[in-house]
Amino acid sequence: MIQRKDLCLRGYFLYQIKCLVWIVIVLLLTGTVQAQSTPLIRIGVYENPPKLSYTDFQMTGIFGDVIFAVAEREGFQLEPVSCDWQQCLEMLEQGQIDLMPDVAIDQLRSRRFAFHRVPVLRSWSQLYGSDDVNVRNLLDLDDLRIAVLKDSVQDLYLRNLTESFDLSTIWVSVTSFEAGFQAVVEGRADLVAANHHFGDMRARQLDLFATPVIFQPSRLYFAASRGGPAEPLLPIIDSYLEAWQQDPSSPLNQSLEKWGLYAPPAAIPDYVIVALIAFGLALIGALAFVFTLRGRVHVKSTQLQLSENRFSTILNSVEAYIYIKDRDLRYQYANRMVADLLQTTETDIIGKTDNDFFDEKTCANLRANDLRVIKKGERVSDEETSVTATGEKRRFLSTKIPLMDARGNVYALSGISTDITQHLHIQEQLNHARFYDTVTGLANRRLLLDRLEHALANAQRTHYEGALLAIDLHDFSVVNDAFGHQFGDQLLQEVARRIERLIDEADTAARLGADDYVVVLENLNGDREQAILDARQWAHALIELLREPIEIKGKQYVTSVSIGVAMFSDTEGGVEVLLRNADLALADAKLEGPHTIRFFNPSMQENVSRRLHLESAMRNALENNHFHFFVQPQVDSQHHVTGVELLMRWSDAELGYVPPSEFIPVAEATGLIVPMGEWLLSEAARLMQRWQEDPLLRDLTVAVNISAKQFRHAGFVDMIKRLIQQPNVNASLLELEITESMLIEDVQNTVRRISKLNEWGVRFSLDDFGTGYASLSYLKQLPIYQLKIDQSFIRDILTDTNDEIIVSTILGLGRSMGLEVIAEGVETAQQARRLNEMGCAKYQGFHFGRPASPVEWEARLRESRLTIYAGGS
Repeated sequence: MIQRKDLCLRGYFLYQIKCLVWIVIVLLLTGTVQAQSTPLIRIGVYENPPKLSYTDFQMTGIFGDVIFAVAEREGFQLEPVSCDWQQCLEMLEQGQIDLMPDVAIDQLRSRRFAFHRVPVLRSWSQLYGSDDVNVRNLLDLDDLRIAVLKDSVQDLYLRNLTESFDLSTIWVSVTSFEAGFQAVVEGRADLVAANHHFGDMRARQLDLFATPVIFQPSRLYFAASRGGPAEPLLPIIDSYLEAWQQDPSSPLNQSLEKWGLYAPPAAIPDYVIVALIAFGLALIGALAFVFTLRGRVHVKSTQLQLSENRFSTILNSVEAYIYIKDRDLRYQYANRMVADLLQTTETDIIGKTDNDFFDEKTCANLRANDLRVIKKGERVSDEETSVTATGEKRRFLSTKIPLMDARGNVYALSGISTDITQHLHIQEQLNHARFYDTVTGLANRRLLLDRLEHALANAQRTHYEGALLAIDLHDFSVVNDAFGHQFGDQLLQEVARRIERLIDEADTAARLGADDYVVVLENLNGDREQAILDARQWAHALIELLREPIEIKGKQYVTSVSIGVAMFSDTEGGVEVLLRNADLALADAKLEGPHTIRFFNPSMQENVSRRLHLESAMRNALENNHFHFFVQPQVDSQHHVTGVELLMRWSDAELGYVPPSEFIPVAEATGLIVPMGEWLLSEAARLMQRWQEDPLLRDLTVAVNISAKQFRHAGFVDMIKRLIQQPNVNASLLELEITESMLIEDVQNTVRRISKLNEWGVRFSLDDFGTGYASLSYLKQLPIYQLKIDQSFIRDILTDTNDEIIVSTILGLGRSMGLEVIAEGVETAQQARRLNEMGCAKYQGFHFGRPASPVEWEARLRESRLTIYAGGS
């Protein structure tokens, strides 16, 4: 019986063990299936608190709280993967991560990634920087360095925006917002662009400031890799977000509150309501008591008010800042002037200290004087500088006295301050005007003489060489006449700026008046020859810098200069002698024309005397009509005369025959070229009138060379108009020859004047072509009909291959542009023959006839019937 019972028990236990084994197996299988069915989502995390952060291998921030809450409810696992912004985007696109938080949608990203529909957060971007960067709007971003997260929405948006405004912004690409803020702190960037969530938080920590520039409001989402395991979760995230945004106690709003971005309205406790009711009842009782007392004090209050009004009226009418401070230096009274200064009301000032209105340094200075009055009872008069909270700097003359009670104790101070800012500013302007040019800001003659004295003394002491450079702008008076003095002043200012770009701190640049500049170069090489080379190199650098067009009011102007140089070692007579030597060198340079540099040498004094004599004689010749002119024929390939060129000549009773190569430069330098040119044009008109009555000569063209100064003269166009409107003056037969230098110096004005004269029939020829700097772009703009090959290329055309190539090129250019070409300086039959073979159809030179009086040439032309036989005299 016992054995049977034992067998039953043993069977029962075996059955229980089998059941336990099966339960364990089922549980293990169930766990495996569940583990296999739980998805693992790899989520990229970059640093952008409070929205997102990676701390101790864990994802935190608002986006982290939201996705963890969704994961907990939907039963999927998250694996945070740390990466920077750009790296996260690339990993998401390559499928190395499945989900990325805090991503704004743009067209490119919408094609690369999948997004859900309901935004997690709404944000905007803002620029942050230090308080010394003054940025009020987008236009202030010009020339600033801005740190941007590479390939972020801020990066793309700001680049497009600044390009559309043509701003020269410098971009500093960073891999995280934190790196951008560090770039500003370390001085590698002026501003950083970031979303306001991260930016406001980090700016407070680093003592940076948010600028008023706010841009690109955006909505922030989770982005999923297309086709990845996270893409099916996006509609689920949307459903949670729709519900949580309506629920103040949801995980989303709890996270916002935790990170300081949301504060739900607090319920008012019952005890507070009870306290408010009790306070209200007490207030009613107090008001009843006050009304009872008011009747008793009404009369005295009225009297006090009238007295106070009279007192305030008097103090507010005084043009001074009047105030009273107590022993704690808190304002007890301030008049209207003080309130206006602090940009507030008089009542708002009461009870406040200077710390509420001024910067720290100002407060320290004011406090020092105030304490002398409060603690020592002194009467203080001092000049004080105040910087208001708006950054405005003002200077005051202040007097402060102690206010004492009946026992002689100081209980307050009374102050009266007078604003002397404007007075000091005017005084500074007057002092500045004593030593600086009012137009350019350069040193004036007074300051130049003083610095030149020191420079000469320093050169004698150190044995370093120095140089004085006198600089003259060409045709500046013409610019003033053509465009006005405001345009001229802006040109002078730009030239001054370019000069300052080339000088060192020890050097001096000055303007002595009109278009005359002076530069003092100190501490040049101790070796005189090397110092001369250094001075010449500086002068060349200035000439090249001034060749660059200057744009003023939409007009481009290219200026040219002449430079005279006097070395310190050439001067034994002091400052005045050095200035005179530089002027002599400049006068010699001006005779050679633009872009000329001349160093002083003693023979220049004789040359100047000769030029002064020439100038005086030329003025006398103009007044007494002692100038005359010759004509030289221009012929075609058949040796038929097609026209003549008028050439000015001068023979003086004392000086004898003066060649044009000598008197023309003097006329250019002195301005006499304008009346001389007008005289020659008048003679040309008279010649054309006479020839119109001769059937043989009436169709000959008459060419006159026009100087740049004459062409730009304000009355030039009107003068030509008067001449061609005379009877028997055929405007289509008048040819005006201009040089290439006119093109590059003032293209717009040159084209305008030529076009106007073209409308009246006057034709233009480009003289000395090939020797200047005119480009095809200039040539295309000019309405000219003829190019004149300079004689320097004709002289050696038979022996110099380069000259032959140049001539051939000019001829080809003329044909391609539909322009006639004439060769000047043809002196031999061989030159004429070679030019004819190359396709040249017009000539001028000694081979066809030397210049002679118009009467002599008229007789020869009538005799030859307008045909010249080569080799004529």
